[in-house]
This record gives sequence, structure tokens and C-alpha cells, in this order.
Amino acid sequence: MKTIMELENVSKIYGNLTALQQVNLQIFEGEVFSLLGPNGSGKTTLLRIMAGIEKPTGGEMRFNNVKVDGGNITDVRLKTTMVFQKTALFYTSVYKNIAYGLRLRERSKKETDEKVREVLKTVKLEGYEKRPAKKLSGGEQQRVALARALALDTQVLLLDEPTANIDPKNVSIIEEVLSWVNKEKKTTMVIATHNMFQMETLADRAALLLEGKIVKVGAPPEIFMLPSQLLASYARLENVFSGVSKVTGEGTSLVDAGEGLQIETAFEKTGNTTVFVRPEDIILSLNPIVSSARNSFEGRIVEISDLGAIVRLRVKAGRDFTVQITKRSFNDMQLNIDAKVFLAFKASSVQTV
Repeated sequence: MKTIMELENVSKIYGNLTALQQVNLQIFEGEVFSLLGPNGSGKTTLLRIMAGIEKPTGGEMRFNNVKVDGGNITDVRLKTTMVFQKTALFYTSVYKNIAYGLRLRERSKKETDEKVREVLKTVKLEGYEKRPAKKLSGGEQQRVALARALALDTQVLLLDEPTANIDPKNVSIIEEVLSWVNKEKKTTMVIATHNMFQMETLADRAALLLEGKIVKVGAPPEIFMLPSQLLASYARLENVFSGVSKVTGEGTSLVDAGEGLQIETAFEKTGNTTVFVRPEDIILSLNPIVSSARNSFEGRIVEISDLGAIVRLRVKAGRDFTVQITKRSFNDMQLNIDAKVFLAFKASSVQTV
């Protein structure tokens, strides 16, 4: 694959604060790359260097195999655009917000009108041209900010926590838009997030960034399946249970998580341990599940979150479990709050932290 952006030994220091330390990273043309890390890990600083907004204190960045310096920084800025976590919209109409960058690039009125209509349709805000941007909901404002970036048709789209602090409906729309734009327009994307599930959903590859250092680069399953204790503390991990583990003698262990919940694992471990199960690895049924799964529990639905194509359920089964199913399955089973359900998952689906 062609490398569109490369960072070699990049460091960034602000006074006594070292934000980035010897970062080495390659971004391939057409891929979705995720920067995963907690707040303060250096994700935003790294994005700003990629966007040409910040200069590295040490090391260098290459764009399309050309070293970025004062002589070509403007070219890099024209070929990349960044969507910030805190939406910075002007106190004017949606149309004028989106058209701003196009006018700076001296696009014609006709071309600008067509592009504004096109990107508003992409982010599912058709007909919003005349609305005051600042009076929209937080999620809608973020979609306008995304539309403004998409209108520029840059080679690289950089996104800093694009769905932080917005409602599930808008999160679903934004993720759908990003996936579509990448597949249809082959736009290279770098998405900074602390949401492991978003990383897993959108990214082709990801880098774990901790305290300004790249800890690991790989496909999402490689990152997800090898969590550290720190990952468990900041990432949006669900179904995390701590308890005492005892070896069964059959190649598995039983973890007593309290409140009558015992979870069988595919590893052998004795003593205090913490485990987690991904919501999508849990099978949900209205009837007892007959399968080879070593973990089977009865519970009741206590919370329902509609995320568009998928639905997340919180099920009380001794302890709380989060389960993810498709909207179709949710409708077919006619699920509702307080409905009795049965959960099952394999011992091999249980990961240790």
C-alpha cells in the first residue's frame, strides 16, 4: 500500500511538558486509521502536526513522500482538513459555515451551492442551509462541521473525538457517514478516539497512544484483545467483572464475580482477576439457549439504547451485562423493558485484563 503520511521520531514539547515522544507512524492511502488513547495521551497534538497546524519539536513528517517544512506546509494544509472535538461554527447560517472554506479556495457560486447541497445530503441535513448553525443541537452542529470538512474534498480527513459528548442517534449517523465516505471516495482518515468500540467499528488499523508514546500498532482485534489495566480504566469497556478465579481441572477457570455470578473462562488462573466480555460476543434469546457455550444466564432487560442499525441492551443477570444485537433481531423478538431473556457466551470469549 502507498504511504500518504509518515512520521519519523516526532516529538513535541511545550515548556516542561512533553506531549509526544519519538513517534514513528505510517498512514496508508485510503485507510481509516485510529489513534486510541485516554485524554492527555497526545492524540490531539499528533493530529495537529499531521494537519500542519503544529510543528514538531523534533523529528520530521513526510506527506506523499516529501518532507514537510516551511516551504510546502501550505500545500499540506490544502490537502488535509481537521474536524475538532469542540465544534467551532460561525454565528451565521449553515450554508455560510460550509461555504467558508470553498470561498477561500475561490470556488464559483454555482460550484459552492452544489457542493453545500451535496455534503448536507451526505450528513443527512438536507434543507438546513438557512438555519442558524449555532441553534442546532450539539450532534447536528458536529454534522455541520463534518460537512464543512467534506466539502473541501481533501486527501486526508483528520478527526479529533468526532462523536464525543453527543447523543447516540448522531453518533450513529456520523459513523455511518465516515464509513461511506471512506469506501466511496477512498478518503484517508485518521480518527482520534478513546472509544475502543468505535475504533473496532471504523478502523482498518489503530495505534495505542499512552503518555505521548506509541505502545502498539495493529489491526483493531490486535489492540482490543490485548488490553492493559490502563485500557480498562479509561476505555469504554463494558461487561468488566472482578472476582476470585479458581481452576476447574478441565482446562478452564471459574471466576466468582459476586451476586451469584460465576463466569467460566478458557484460561487457567488462580486468585484475584478481572475479565471482560464484548457485548457482541453475547447471544441473547427469549428461551434457554442450548449450545456449547459454557456461560448461560437468565436475566431481565433494564435499559434499551437504540443506535440505529444496532440496539444495546442492559440486562440484569445477577450483575449487569451489556448486549449488542441488530435492530432486526430486536424487532423480531419484540423486546421491551423488564422482558425476561437468556444470555450465553463461550468461555473463549472471556478476556482477562
